[in-house]
Amino acid sequence: MECTLGVASLTMSEQATTLNLATAWEAVADAVGEQTVLAAGGRRTSWAEFDHRAACLAGTLQERGLDAGSKVALYCYNGVEYPEAQYAAFKLRCIPANVNYRYLGDELAYILDNSDAEALFFDHSLADRVDAVRDGFPELKALVQVGGVDTPSWAISYEEALAGPPMPRIDRSGSDLWFLYTGGTTGMPKAVMWSHDNLLANMAKTFASLGEVLPRTAGEVAAAATRISAGGSRIRQLCAAPLMHGTSGLSSLATLTHGGMLATLEQGSFDPDELWTVVESEKITMISIVGDAFARPMLDSLNRAAIADRSWDLSTLRLLLSSGVMFSAPVKAGLLGHHDCMIVDVLGSSEGTGMGSQVTSREARDAGTARFSLGEMARVFNDDGRDVVPGSGERGRLALGGPIPLGYYRDPEKTEETFPTIGGRRWSIPGDWAVVETDGSITLLGRGSACINTGGEKVYPEEVEEAIKEHPAVADCNVVGVPDERWGQAVAAVVEINDADRTTSDEEALKGHSRTLLAGYKVPKRILLVDRIHRGPNGKPDYRWAREVLEASS
Repeated sequence: MECTLGVASLTMSEQATTLNLATAWEAVADAVGEQTVLAAGGRRTSWAEFDHRAACLAGTLQERGLDAGSKVALYCYNGVEYPEAQYAAFKLRCIPANVNYRYLGDELAYILDNSDAEALFFDHSLADRVDAVRDGFPELKALVQVGGVDTPSWAISYEEALAGPPMPRIDRSGSDLWFLYTGGTTGMPKAVMWSHDNLLANMAKTFASLGEVLPRTAGEVAAAATRISAGGSRIRQLCAAPLMHGTSGLSSLATLTHGGMLATLEQGSFDPDELWTVVESEKITMISIVGDAFARPMLDSLNRAAIADRSWDLSTLRLLLSSGVMFSAPVKAGLLGHHDCMIVDVLGSSEGTGMGSQVTSREARDAGTARFSLGEMARVFNDDGRDVVPGSGERGRLALGGPIPLGYYRDPEKTEETFPTIGGRRWSIPGDWAVVETDGSITLLGRGSACINTGGEKVYPEEVEEAIKEHPAVADCNVVGVPDERWGQAVAAVVEINDADRTTSDEEALKGHSRTLLAGYKVPKRILLVDRIHRGPNGKPDYRWAREVLEASS
C-alpha cells in the first residue's frame, strides 16, 4: 500500500522496523491492562479498556473504507476521545492529523484539503463549522461527533462509532506516519511528517529516566512497562497544553509507550485552580505546559491559595515540562518557591525536539531566560553552513541532526529549505536564531521570520518581550515591527499589566525599564497597554493580532 508523502513516494514497507506505536501500546495493554491510562473529569479508563475502545473505533473506520495511509483529522479538545481516536488511527495504520480547535471554516477547510483527510473526529461544539465546509469534501468517509445530545444526520456519534466490533490486530511498520501541523504563524500551516521510527527514537531519554533502554520490539515494550509499573515509577502526565499542540502531543506519546497515564482538564478555558486540583486528585507526576502563558496563571493561583491559607497536595509532582514559548526565570523561581520539582524547559519545534534544554530546581540554578544547553545532536550554523564559534557573538540558526521528520506533506520546496543536507547529513533547521556563549551554552534570539529590521539592525521579538516581562507589573507582552518612515520598521509592544498595578505603570515607565536591559535600538518606540494579550490555545503569540491592535490605536 503506497502513501504519497509529497517529497517522494514511499511504500509502507520501506524503512520497516519491528515496532509501531499501535503495536507497542497493544503490548502495554496486554502487560498492565488493569492500570489506569486516561483520566478526565473523575472518569478513568484502564489500559485494557483503552485498547478495546480504540479497536472498536478502528473497526468503524475500516468498515467505512479507510485503510493504511488514510488521513484521520482530529478537531477535538483535550479529553479521553483524542488519544482514543489517535490510537484507533494507528491501529489501522492510518495517519492522525491534528487540527487547531480555534480554526474557523476556511482554516478547517484548508487542513482537510491539505491533509487529504478521509475521516474527521470533531467536538459537538464545532459541528456548525464542520457542516459549513463538509460538502466540499466528498472524500470524507467518516464524520464522528464527540459529545453533544444530538448528532447531525450527516455524522455518527462517538458512542455509535464505539458500538461496532473491534478490529483484529494486524502487522504494522515503523515507517507509518503521524502528522503534526505547525501553527501557521508565518504562513499557512504545514503537516510535519513524523515516522513511528523517529517518534520512538525521540523517547530514548524518557525511558532512560525510568532506568530503561529504549525498547525495539513489542516484547521489550511489555517487559519495560511491567518493570516500570512494578517499581511505581510510571509517569502520570497532566496534559495542560492542548494535545493538538506538539508539547503535549509529543510527550504524551512517550508517556503511553512506557505504560503511563494521561490526565486532562475539563474546563473549556485554562483554569489553574482546576489544574492543581487534578494534580492532587490524580497524583500527577508530570505537567506539560507552554511557557509563561500557562505558568504565570499557575503561579498566581498558588499565590492566592497561600494568602487564603489553603493549599493542594503537590507531593507527587516531580517534573514540569515546557516548550514552545519563553518560560521566564522569575516565574520559574516563583513556582519553585511553592514546590520543589524539576522544571525542564525544552527548546524544540514541530520539526524537531532536543535542540536544547534548561533544567531548573531549587538545587539547580536557573541560567536565565532564553539560555539553554545545546542538545547532543544539535548545532548552530551560520549562513555559510559552518559552526558558530562560541563567544564570537555571531548569530546562527539552530540545527538538529536527528531524530527528525521526513519533511512537510505536499510541500517539497519548503521541505528542501527546512531540512537541508550539510556536511553529508540531513538537518532540521526551522529558523530559530541563537548566539553561542563562551561556555558552549546558547542564548535563543527567536525566529528569523518574526525578526524586526529597524535601521539595518535586527531585533528579535522574544528578546524584547522577555526584557519587558521582567518588570513586576507586566503580566504578558507581544512585540512586533510596525512601518516607520525613518527606520523602515520600528519596535512596538502590546503589554498587559497586572490588575493590581494598572495605576502605577505607564508607557514611559516600561520604556525606562527596557533601557536598563536592552540596547537603545531594541527599546520599543511605542508601548500600547491592553486589558488582555491574545494568544493561541497552545500559548503561542498572535503577532497578527498585535499588529492589528497597534494599527487600530494609532
